[in-house]
Amino acid sequence: MGCGSCSSGGCTPAGCKSNGSCMTDGGCSKLDVYDWLSDMDTPANYRPFPFIEVRFKGSRKDFYRNVDNIYLEAGELVAVETTGGGYDIGHVTLTGELVRIQMNRKKVTEEKAPLKIFRKASSQDVEKWKSAKEREYETMHKARTIALELGLAMKLSDVEYQGDKTKATFFYTAEGRVDFRELIKKLAEAFRVRIEMRQIGMRQEASRLGGIGSCGRELCCSTWLTDFKTVSTAAARYQNLSLNTLKLAGQCGKLKCCLNYELDSYMDALKSIPESADILRTSKGDARLQKTDIFKRVMWFSYIGEDNTWIPLQIDRVKEIQAMNKQGQKPEELKDFDSIDEEVIIEKSFDYENVVGQDSLTRLDEKARKKKKKNKPGNNPATSKTTKPTNTGQANQSAGKRNQSAPNNQQSRNANPEKERKQNEHTAPSDGANTVNKEQNGEQRPKKKFKKRKPNNNNKKPDQP
Repeated sequence: MGCGSCSSGGCTPAGCKSNGSCMTDGGCSKLDVYDWLSDMDTPANYRPFPFIEVRFKGSRKDFYRNVDNIYLEAGELVAVETTGGGYDIGHVTLTGELVRIQMNRKKVTEEKAPLKIFRKASSQDVEKWKSAKEREYETMHKARTIALELGLAMKLSDVEYQGDKTKATFFYTAEGRVDFRELIKKLAEAFRVRIEMRQIGMRQEASRLGGIGSCGRELCCSTWLTDFKTVSTAAARYQNLSLNTLKLAGQCGKLKCCLNYELDSYMDALKSIPESADILRTSKGDARLQKTDIFKRVMWFSYIGEDNTWIPLQIDRVKEIQAMNKQGQKPEELKDFDSIDEEVIIEKSFDYENVVGQDSLTRLDEKARKKKKKNKPGNNPATSKTTKPTNTGQANQSAGKRNQSAPNNQQSRNANPEKERKQNEHTAPSDGANTVNKEQNGEQRPKKKFKKRKPNNNNKKPDQP
């Protein structure tokens, strides 16, 4: 069953939870090459290409001569020769004619690859290799402590043990040259192995350590990218990207390699866009270029002093205005040459229920307003007891009274508004007035029976009866 995340075929499903026992060094199918010639039948007299591509820890790959013509497949562990003596263990990544193509691409000749393959890795070789890999983490931290004690301006990023546990290669980054002769002596005394120091760049360090980029995927340099090309800020300018170092820098601190992926397409599209179209002169005023949509072939201009209003123009229209300006002519305004319709935003109605709660921000205020309105005394159906008039004659009579009283009340208010205002301030409507108004509105309510208040004898004067 294949791995759940990479489908490499030899790992535990659902994310390779074997905790490193699959021996893929931090990722399944890391920097593998697809052999698209594997299903093709070879001729009868065909001699296979005698070189094999082998991958080691991180992104390190090398080519080895298959002297004994051992039948090997991609993914197998092999024991290979090393320059300083001994052997190392690596994964076979490519065989056959594709190795010849890779060697030509990397400019590696057969004379430059003299090392050979010893054998397929045995069980004893694999056990020894696993024990060497288990020592790498502890070795790296001890080496960092020794480097800090010596005060060396360097950063130890990774360590790699050879398959036979006789050699350890330390990878470090530094801004300048570092005298690490004393460091090598102390490391050799501490670990009892041959020590090799190798300086690498920031991009090589990121490819060895790996990580997650801002796009949410694993770093390109640690998965499939093998050669690093120069990346400059001109690539961001051609693509109309903001020159923000926080957004353009990757995990290594350098400019992202993906800035070069679409650069050729942008360069081809920029050939048809006029370069000197920063300012267009019109009778209404000069217009300044604000934005260019390269692939839609649209340029946005705004009049100087009116930066909030952008006018879209097609590339052909911009060239026509430029030609008029060269002849000393000016169009009346840019909108005369505008042939782009404004985009209409249509809200899509989704056929699923909103269960996340992404409603309006004022939804709680609306609920509180409705609840408050419902709890008012006049709007509560439980407390307000209104009865409709049982006789139609009474209803018509009350409606007539209401119509007759309305103009009279209006005239009285218009006649003496000051007197009415003072009367409303100093006097309150009596119960009788409220009863008349309710009857005029067509409502009949039962009359309340009020109890007579007993006189207060304590405040009673002696001369009162």
